[in-house]
Amino acid sequence: MNDAANSAGCSPSDCASCQSNCSSNPNQDHSTITLTMDDGTEINCAILTIYPVGEKEYIALLPLDEEGKNDSGEVFLYAFTEVDGNPLLANIEDDDEYSAAAAAFDDILEKAREEEEAGAPIE
Repeated sequence: MNDAANSAGCSPSDCASCQSNCSSNPNQDHSTITLTMDDGTEINCAILTIYPVGEKEYIALLPLDEEGKNDSGEVFLYAFTEVDGNPLLANIEDDDEYSAAAAAFDDILEKAREEEEAGAPIE
């Protein structure tokens, strides 16, 4: 895992516990980020993980409602970079790039589920 993910308190195992309701585990501390959408609305999101695909990094965000929950299971994926220590998110415009980022995130989820089912300690 990269330093940016570690500094944000993220790990791929977060995905397994957060996929449907981020606040289901009160002992798990999640970093959050507030996104401002094109129409000006703001959405608070839990940071699930920051992960590499090839030479680029991506971030998976879980949008939260006013109560800090996500009942839809919807996840936002963005290209991720850091500029002077500040996170910079960008839309993924290319369909092939998005497919690769989504497939890598699905792999992270699957690995986390397998570890959980096997009883392996989640890091």
